[in-house]
Amino acid sequence: MANRPAPPRLVDVARAAGVSLATASRAMTGSAGVSAVVAAHVQAVANRIGYVPNSHARALAGGQSTIVGLIVHDVGDPYFGEIARGVLRETESRGYMALISQTERDPAAELARIRALRAHRVNSIVLAGSGYVDASTETDIAAEVRSFTNAGGRVAVIGRHHLPVDAVLPDNLSGGVTLMRHLLDLGHRRIGVLSGPPNLTTVEDRLAGLRLAVGAARLPWHTVPVVPGDFTREGGAAAAATLLNAHPDLTAVIALNDPMAVGALSWLLGSGRKVPDDISVAGFDDIPAAADVYPALTTIRLPMISMGRQALELVLKPSVSRPRRRRTPHELVPRASTAPPHP
Repeated sequence: MANRPAPPRLVDVARAAGVSLATASRAMTGSAGVSAVVAAHVQAVANRIGYVPNSHARALAGGQSTIVGLIVHDVGDPYFGEIARGVLRETESRGYMALISQTERDPAAELARIRALRAHRVNSIVLAGSGYVDASTETDIAAEVRSFTNAGGRVAVIGRHHLPVDAVLPDNLSGGVTLMRHLLDLGHRRIGVLSGPPNLTTVEDRLAGLRLAVGAARLPWHTVPVVPGDFTREGGAAAAATLLNAHPDLTAVIALNDPMAVGALSWLLGSGRKVPDDISVAGFDDIPAAADVYPALTTIRLPMISMGRQALELVLKPSVSRPRRRRTPHELVPRASTAPPHP
């Protein structure tokens, strides 16, 4: 087996940044005698080449850190808020503290956050949120995770990723089947989908579930219009406008997360359509607001708090030879936003 390349050293940082070793050391430790501009430059170079201070490696080896890193796509998304609640409840019960950061679904930001947490001597990281359909998108992240775990760190993910770590896997595919089957059972045949960003495995899996249910009903999937958009309320409203302007005869709309569904509800009601009399709307996740919007939103419930708790439990367990997988259940929550189509 080929030897692994040695991790970058402080002297490599100094050489790449064009400064002396002493300056690089002061910049990395925040010591006096280095300007803010130079310190920022050196730290940026260190992040780029993947340098981690030796003190972090010592902390990992000694198991001294009680800080857990939590990386989410969007702290303003209620889905991640509920997951964070689960992580925080578990960290508090175990005497740990969590550092939370967001990436806004940017793989480069995810890599930077992992490196930053390593520099802060964090030895356990939970990465919450969808992986990417194209495995090459996570190549650099996977390399960083391997470096981290080889040094004694632990990582667990929530969602389907191309990473060799423990994972909590939401029931996205089966949830998609259940949600589409609900609308088909109500009698809908002209159904459109607001899909979210197409590069995410969460979107791919939920769409696959919808497609399986349509196929099981012996209906052609190619007749189901799918419009991508941001996984936000604004993204849902914009995608709903695009979908319904192109297909005004639809009797039902599925959004692949609840914020998109809420945005679709808002746009439909604002455009004079009655929900569910004129058109039914369904979402996915069952965020807390889903029961409070008007009309209350039919959705698929995932155990988001439990998902956060399980991920934290996994990341605090000793590593094993093969990554562990924990799969969640799902539940259809029918509410007032769906009903049989009018004849």
